[in-house]
Amino acid sequence: MPMIHTCSPSDLPATDPLDMLVVAPHPDDAELALGGTIAKMVDEGMRVGILDLTTGEPTPHGSESLRREETIAATEILKVTWRGNAGLVNRKLEATLQARELVASYFRMLRPRWIFAPYWNDAHPDHVAATDLIEAARFWSKLSKTDMPGDRFHPERVYYYFCIHLRLAIEPDLIVDISDHWERKRRGIEAYQSQFIAGRPTEPPTLIERLESDAAHWGNLIARRYGEPIATKEPLAIRSLRDLI
Repeated sequence: MPMIHTCSPSDLPATDPLDMLVVAPHPDDAELALGGTIAKMVDEGMRVGILDLTTGEPTPHGSESLRREETIAATEILKVTWRGNAGLVNRKLEATLQARELVASYFRMLRPRWIFAPYWNDAHPDHVAATDLIEAARFWSKLSKTDMPGDRFHPERVYYYFCIHLRLAIEPDLIVDISDHWERKRRGIEAYQSQFIAGRPTEPPTLIERLESDAAHWGNLIARRYGEPIATKEPLAIRSLRDLI
């Protein structure tokens, strides 16, 4: 069974650097936005981690113990390399100096090449605060002369995923082909029964059906069956035009 680390960053066991770390305000945000990409990258041999900032509780049909069980199940489905919870407070997430130091410490210990953060424009205060917090922590993680654990480290890039609470006509900078991984993403989302199944309307289109429709829309834009959109604030680089599909 996968482990969800809840210890202080300084107490984390030694591990090889991650290729990518998805930082999520709540358990289930990573699965909703990037479940297909996570599964795809794991299958391609990348070391992929998820850092949930809060437990996500309280919610109408959940509890902390239930959400933890659901998170473990989703983690197992996606075969994530590492998962942890920073223990910050749901509904009260703020980009404080204390929280910045905590998240930067995770970056220094896990040493991810790429960070994935929520898209910066959202109605959910936790998501907006998370993005500010992640960007600041990325900068702080490279500081010297500090009490933070681990060696100074600066993740190469921050990418932004779409798990937003606004009906935006978004224009992503890239779309990942997840055609072979949609079913695993769906099962990862459905692991959170308390959030996406219990108490939800059963008449079509259900939430899962809407998510599949969204994935099909993004896939259609790249002539594939399913896709996931990603944004970036910095220009992308490719080694060759052969990398384009």
